[in-house]
Parts: sequence; structure tokens; C-alpha cells
Amino acid sequence: MSASHTPAGAPAPDPRRWKALTVIATAQLMVVLDATVVNIALPHAQADLNISDGSRQWVITAYSLAFGGLLLLGGRIGDLWGRKRAFVVGLVGFALASALGGAAVNLGMLLASRALQGVFGALLAPAALSLLTVAFTEARERAKAFGIFGAIAAAGGAVGLLLGGVLTEYINWRWCMYVNIVFAVVAAAGATVYISDRGDQRNRDRLDVVGTLLATFGLVALVYGFARAEQDGWGSGLTIGMFVAAVVLLAAFALVESRVKTPLLPLRVITDRNRGGAYLSIGLAMIGMFGQFLFLTYFLQLNKGYSPVMCGIAFLPLVVCLVIGSTQIGTRLVNRVPARFLMGPGFLLAAIGMLLLTRLEVDSSFATHVLPSEILLGLGMGTASMPGMSLATSRIRPQDAGVASAMVNVSQQVGGSIGTALLNTVAASATSSWIAARAFSGSVPEAAAQQAAVHGYAVAFGWGTAIMALASLIAFVLVNGGGRSRADSSGEAAQQVEVPVIAH
Repeated sequence: MSASHTPAGAPAPDPRRWKALTVIATAQLMVVLDATVVNIALPHAQADLNISDGSRQWVITAYSLAFGGLLLLGGRIGDLWGRKRAFVVGLVGFALASALGGAAVNLGMLLASRALQGVFGALLAPAALSLLTVAFTEARERAKAFGIFGAIAAAGGAVGLLLGGVLTEYINWRWCMYVNIVFAVVAAAGATVYISDRGDQRNRDRLDVVGTLLATFGLVALVYGFARAEQDGWGSGLTIGMFVAAVVLLAAFALVESRVKTPLLPLRVITDRNRGGAYLSIGLAMIGMFGQFLFLTYFLQLNKGYSPVMCGIAFLPLVVCLVIGSTQIGTRLVNRVPARFLMGPGFLLAAIGMLLLTRLEVDSSFATHVLPSEILLGLGMGTASMPGMSLATSRIRPQDAGVASAMVNVSQQVGGSIGTALLNTVAASATSSWIAARAFSGSVPEAAAQQAAVHGYAVAFGWGTAIMALASLIAFVLVNGGGRSRADSSGEAAQQVEVPVIAH
């Protein structure tokens, strides 16, 4: 086993790095919980602003399109400008956009707010992870830092459900937007004091304009395709057209990146076996996790009659287990065993937790059916997410840290978009089939409608189980590192996480 140490010739660690981690974690929590906190607030915002059922999904889609489409550009801007500057600008912009949303008097203002949140989130999220990547290079410290960051990234959605429920039920849906201002002000103030940014770690190459346009429109088409699939079905002309456009644009992007001198996304970032395996397995796991949040929320509120606050409280065991898995299991073991022996079993444990949810019935209790699943999902995802996020940014040039970090966010965002669209479609189809098979005359009785809905959730959880198991298989097969520091293809020393290489 290799000893844990700071690489020879590397600059001394910043003494403020742990305080900087607190600042970065606060910003990351704001970005992650924003997705679910708005979901809780949406029904109340819809009633307050007289938003039609057909238009309400744009409150979610406006954010996901801007965020998903601009992530690679946001990561590259951080490498070019400096990550601290990108981080602070992202925080300030996110706060102003949230203030606009909280003060919205019509749908147009709310949509503009959500789109601007996505724009500044795409600048902020890669900067946060890349600041962490370049600040913590010593193996044990890096493990602890990524354990904390990974726990927040994985648990933020559940925290958003709880916070959104409290704010919506006891104050007003608008505070689901205003609360971001508190997070942003605290993080921006801390960033000015505790975060430093070395000029020699910037990538000052000229921006790849063609690659930027291809990547942005390709990712927007991909995310929008999944949004349309959820609403219009997979066979609609617009859905298919978006997917075709995404494939063509992203294929052209890959071709351009392989030929230009200063690519937006150097292909060395994603063609590394370990990083590629980490990106792919994280993206697949997020499909399952988004489905779990979505359908458990439906089950608890619509079928069990939980209030928004009680629904959020019901997710607390999952949050606690995510933190334990990430900070106590993943962090303690990542420098002792290869990453695949944490990621593979972690995703497999999460798949077993998801499998338990396929047994849900209308009268299933929280204690016997939901709680065991939350414990397994939390421990599994927490254990896997810590080494996965660390490995996804390991052995990378400091100048490429922004785009490597952006790729982590891209995999999570695309995974979430797929999970929402795919599993919603699966659940709706299973529900309709269940009702059609019973040939009710006239309207469907309430008890039967509830049973049909829960059957749909269970079928969707089955798909989520298979996808989570596939994430586990990919982690076992593709991931074979960390390892000792070695030079990249250009001969320059690459930064990495110091994980021992044991015979595979």
C-alpha cells in the first residue's frame, strides 16, 4: 500500500482548506436541494400564479435545460477566469435569480428566474467541485473532503424535500426561492475569506467556440428530449427529433474535440478508463435515485396521506445513512481498498434497497417496507458516491479540473433527467395496463385507482433496480484505480487521489 503523503515538489496545502470546504459544501447543498425544494413548492406556486397544468412543468424544465446545457461551458469558464471568481459570480447570480423567483407575479417572471438559476448554477457547480479537487491532494484529507462533499451531493435532494415541506407549509412557497439567498450570502462571504485560487492552475487557452456551441445545443436537446418524453411520450415526433439532434450534435462535438488545438473538453478527461467508468456509473445510479425520490414522495403523500413536512421527515433515515455511508464507510476505506470494491458493492446494496420497494402495496407501512429500503439505499449510495466523485476528478491536470468537475455534474443531471422521464413513463404505462386489464365499467373506484398507482410505482422501482445493478456492474468492470501518481500523455505530472493499487 502506498503511503499517504503530499506529492514531492507540490506546494504546501492551504491552511484554510477545511474552512474552504465548509463554504464549498454550503454552495453545493444550495444547488442540489434547489431541485426538490421547488418540486414541493410547485403546486402552491401554480395556484398562486394561476399557472396551467400544461405550463407548470416548464418551471422544472427551464432550470434543467439551462443547467444541463451550460455545464461544460461553466466548467471551462472556471478554468479560464479562475475558479474562485466563477464560484463567487455563480453564487451572486444564483441569489439574484432566486430573489426574482420569490418575487414573481406571473409565470414569465418565475420561468426567467428558473432559467437564470440554471445559468449561474452551471457556473457554480463545476467551480465548487474543482476548487475541492485542487485544494485537497493528500490522500487521507482528500478522502475526508470528498466524503463530506459526496454525502451532501447525494443527500441534498432529500434535505430539499424536508426544507421545502417546512417552508411551504408554515411560511410561504416563495421562501423556497428566498432561502437560496441565505445560503448564497453565507457562502460568498466565506469564499472571499477562505478560498484561494492559484493563477498557475488556470487554463488560459482560447475558448473553443465551435465545441461550446455543439456541446451546449447537444446537451440542451438531450435534456429537452427527456422532458418531452415525460410529457408527450417516447414516440412523439418532437421527442424523437430532439434525441436525433442530440446524437448528431454530440457526435460532431466529439469529432471537433479530437481535432482542435484547444478543446472545450479534452478527450483525455473522459477516455481514461476510471474516470469514464465513474461518470457512467454515477449517471446510471442517479436514474434510480431520482426515481426513488419521485415515487416515494407520491406514495407517502398521495397514498399514505403524509403532509409535505411529514414526507420530508420520512426521508431523514435515508439522509442519515447517506452521511454514514459516505463519511464513515467510504472515507475510511477508500485508501485501503480499490475504488471498485466500494462503488460496485455500494451500488449493489442500493439496488437491493430499491428491490425491496417493488413489494409496495397500498397498505404497506413505513416501518416495514419503506424504512429498510431507505437504510440500504442510503448506505449503498453513500459508500459508492464518495470514491466515485473522487475518482471522477482524479489524475487530472489542475488546468482541466473545471471541465472534469463539470462532467460529474453532467452525468448527474442527465441521469436525473432520464430517471424522471423514463421511470414516470414506465409507472404511467403500468398503471394504465393494470386498470385496462380489469375492464372497469364507468369510472375507476378510488380504491382501485390507488392500487393501480402503487402497482405503477412498484414496476418503476423494478426498472430502477435493474439500472442500479447495471451501475454496480460497470463499476466492477471498468473501474480499476486509483493508483500511484503517473504522468499523463503529455508528460506533465497529473494530480490524483492517492489510492493504493492492489492486484486486480
